[in-house]
Amino acid sequence: MTLWLPEATTSAPEVDYLILALVLISCAVLALVFGLLLLYTFKYRAGSSVDRGTLAKKTWRLETAWTVATLLAFFGLFVWGADLYVRLFQPPSDAMKIYIIGKQWMWKVEHPGGQREINAVHLPIGRPIELIMTSEDVIHDFSIPAFRIKHDVLPGRYETLWFQAERPGTYHLFCTQLCGTGHAQMTGDIVVMSDPEFQKWLEQNGTSETLAVAGKTLFMRYGCSGCHGGNGVGGSQSKSTVRAPTLAGLYGSPITLADGRVVIADDRYFRDCVLLPDTQRVAGYPPVMPSFAGQISEEDLLKIIAYIKSLTSEKPS
Repeated sequence: MTLWLPEATTSAPEVDYLILALVLISCAVLALVFGLLLLYTFKYRAGSSVDRGTLAKKTWRLETAWTVATLLAFFGLFVWGADLYVRLFQPPSDAMKIYIIGKQWMWKVEHPGGQREINAVHLPIGRPIELIMTSEDVIHDFSIPAFRIKHDVLPGRYETLWFQAERPGTYHLFCTQLCGTGHAQMTGDIVVMSDPEFQKWLEQNGTSETLAVAGKTLFMRYGCSGCHGGNGVGGSQSKSTVRAPTLAGLYGSPITLADGRVVIADDRYFRDCVLLPDTQRVAGYPPVMPSFAGQISEEDLLKIIAYIKSLTSEKPS
């Protein structure tokens, strides 16, 4: 058992410094408070000859000083922690996406190239990795102590997190949210490899189709092409009777909804469009999109979204 975990990502040292600063400042405040308690306990103990008849004068400057000092110290920690939190949830635009699905009691992993894993995640060193996570049943929690990351994985929505591994090796993956009788066995390995080794692993574990290719098949099977067209550029309706928006080039773009809200067409948006279409209806289009809630699995949904992403460069002329 080791008392100090390795700092395996670029953000891990800063997380450690933040925790260390919090502990040191808390200890300083604790020492001040308990030090004064002990001082006056002994000073005014029974039998002490200290004069107790004279009222002590108010020390406003001293009391104000330590109150303001501790307030500024903890507020500084709050700002530091908030800034770090925001940065951990703003992945770089070139981050490699890996999809995580929690299920009692395993972690299912899918790579964009179609590679699939159970209770293991292989990834390259020195490249930003964005995790897109969801659960098929109950609340889980994706935790890699060596990476200093921990985030709830919720049913019915996508959660994202990013990091950049800096040390090769194999690290523990845990579920840290009690999720049923098999919770203790919901563990796995994070395998950080050099880029050549990772490329070799991708080739050895490759499939005949990528997520996007598999998603196109599902796109047709579930009837999405009837309104959006087989290549996402709209169906065969006349311009006056267009029933659905064009999907090509839509991913990452701002969308104006029927209720006036403007949202970004990201993974969460497309997931809600498929499962909760009434909440994401695009302005100017009729409410004809059916809900596929309970009909489509999380894995198939990831593939369909991957296909829609692949249409980004296929904007109609």
